Amino acid sequence: MKTSTPHPLRPAITLFILLGVLLGGLYPLLVTGLAQAFFPHQANGSLIERQGQPVGSELIGQNFSSPAYFWGRPSASGTFPNNGMASGGSNLGPTNPALKQAAEDRAKALQEADPGNTGAIPIDLLTASASGLDPHISPAAADYQAARVARARGVSVEQVRALIRGNSETPQWGLFGEPRVNALKLNLALDVAAPLRAQADPK
Repeated sequence: MKTSTPHPLRPAITLFILLGVLLGGLYPLLVTGLAQAFFPHQANGSLIERQGQPVGSELIGQNFSSPAYFWGRPSASGTFPNNGMASGGSNLGPTNPALKQAAEDRAKALQEADPGNTGAIPIDLLTASASGLDPHISPAAADYQAARVARARGVSVEQVRALIRGNSETPQWGLFGEPRVNALKLNLALDVAAPLRAQADPK
């Protein structure tokens, strides 16, 4: 008695459908559900809110230029700073004149914003990170700007430095990374502790 042979494509099609349902549907739903249940803040972008409205993310820097705010790390991402859709560094080598010129331009902007500051400018205020989105600066970079911010706000330098200390983050588990300050969080805390007379969005 002759038996029929299954079409050779049937197992492949069946496997394709099963894996599509499993990996394209059930697995993403499971991972998303677990993330929302156990890590909702991180799963939704680590957003920072002010008065109930999102003003940024803990993970992406913002471009501050007002003397009344702490400036974050320079960004070389895309066509504008801190472009989350075009993360990346400048890819300029250490001997590239454009890299030197960019650092000199940033130093000039800092000096023009605070002419009386003769201290050495911390390197993270002159160079962009590899991601172009770094939201942190070093405590030294924040302290370098403290006098300028204090003058613009009409408060004491010690009050501003206390905010820096209060918003400084230690290395993870005391081992990984360096002490750092999230510039956006620091600026938001600054707006609460020493508000400007005519408050505007932190830029």
